[in-house]
Amino acid sequence: MSIASNAPAFLDEAATLLGPRGLTTDPERMEGWLTDWRGRYTGRAMAMASPATTQEVAALVALCARFRVPIVPQGGNSGMAGGATPDETGTALLLSLRRMDRVRRFDTDAGQIVCEAGVILQHLHDTAEEAGMRFPLTLGGKGSATIGGLVSTNAGGTQVLRHGTMRAQVLGLEAVLANGEVFDTLTPLRKDNRGFDLKQLLIGSEGTLGIVTAATLRLLPAPTGRVTAWAGLSSITAARSLLRRVERDLGEALEGFEVVPSHCLDSVLAHQPSARAPLNEAHAWNALIECVSASSDSAALRERLEASLAAALEEGMFADAVIAANDRQAEDFWHLRDSISAAERALGPAMQHDISVPVEKMPEFILAASPLIEAEFPGTRAAAFGHLGDGNVHFHVLAPAGSVRGEWEETQGKAVSARVHDLVSEWGGSISAEHGIGQMKVAELARLHDPVALAVMNSVKQALDPMGLLNPGKLLMSVPAACT
Repeated sequence: MSIASNAPAFLDEAATLLGPRGLTTDPERMEGWLTDWRGRYTGRAMAMASPATTQEVAALVALCARFRVPIVPQGGNSGMAGGATPDETGTALLLSLRRMDRVRRFDTDAGQIVCEAGVILQHLHDTAEEAGMRFPLTLGGKGSATIGGLVSTNAGGTQVLRHGTMRAQVLGLEAVLANGEVFDTLTPLRKDNRGFDLKQLLIGSEGTLGIVTAATLRLLPAPTGRVTAWAGLSSITAARSLLRRVERDLGEALEGFEVVPSHCLDSVLAHQPSARAPLNEAHAWNALIECVSASSDSAALRERLEASLAAALEEGMFADAVIAANDRQAEDFWHLRDSISAAERALGPAMQHDISVPVEKMPEFILAASPLIEAEFPGTRAAAFGHLGDGNVHFHVLAPAGSVRGEWEETQGKAVSARVHDLVSEWGGSISAEHGIGQMKVAELARLHDPVALAVMNSVKQALDPMGLLNPGKLLMSVPAACT
């Protein structure tokens, strides 16, 4: 029997299980969650489920397994690769974790917090801050991104240089597997040698192996010192030299090192008339430097950074710099950096690439790839910005003037992305540094990734989700379709 013919019986049982708040088939209530954040993908769903507890998720997943209903898990719907959007068939259940937004436990002595999947990152930051702690991962979408989504995509952000990706922040995990069983390792152990670390397998799997319902996360003491600087440089290679200098002088206090080319800064300033450039003169490249310490105050940290920058200036690494006078000015610097994607989106169509290569190779990659792409695709403009300290930049290619949004991306834009990904692979890098594969890059992963690694990933998928019900069409191509 097909999924369509089974749908009424499935929906009746799901409604009984979840109640009126937990299940809807109302098109208006679902509409806003069926298109991804970038507006690239729009799908349909037979219903949207919003369970309130792990037990409800488990019972619902078991029900889906019995009726062979595909499941598309979704958090804040702020992903960048279409990983939380259903396909156009309308046979899948959209599973929202947003109602599961409780903090279950908070242990400041241990530096641990247990959050459900629907907790918004900004709320986690606020909760930790009220107790004199901090969660050491942040990103531009912190006001909508949820813990479950961050875990499922192994999110990065602007503090990876010092603290690592989401994978490094997760001490324990709770997830519902494809058969409805609950996998629970929320209690963290510093030493546990009982075979595979299965929570790490689920982190970054984009909901294809299990549905994350809660996580135990590490917290750190709130910093006592914070200093932020903006420097103007002549080249991306000079930015790398400055990065190495500040790393040597500041050590673990260096928490973020972002690069912003003049084109990106100009786009932000044009998009936001109230914004102001940090420096009086324009520079080909800019570096945003953030130093944080829990063992020294801002004055002491500022002296260290000033000394490092003075030495770098004498060596000709940069032309000008300013250190933020207070937290408000520091946030203004970060606002410029975080506004790049929105500002460039306003300029017209573009292909965004979330790539990484070894840190030492990144300047040369940018210098080689940017003119090559612009020459092979006349009228385009390549712009690379982001986390130089992590070897991860966002390599955007803007469409020629007059291109039609939606059309260009599906024609020349796809050829542009394939060429960028080819170059990244030639340089020994990754086509997805922190945003995940989703549906946007699933074909490219199949084309370019190591066949042995892909075979292993498919074997794991087959073992944990033999019917292919969990987030079908995402991350992996060669997975079984839901049974009819």
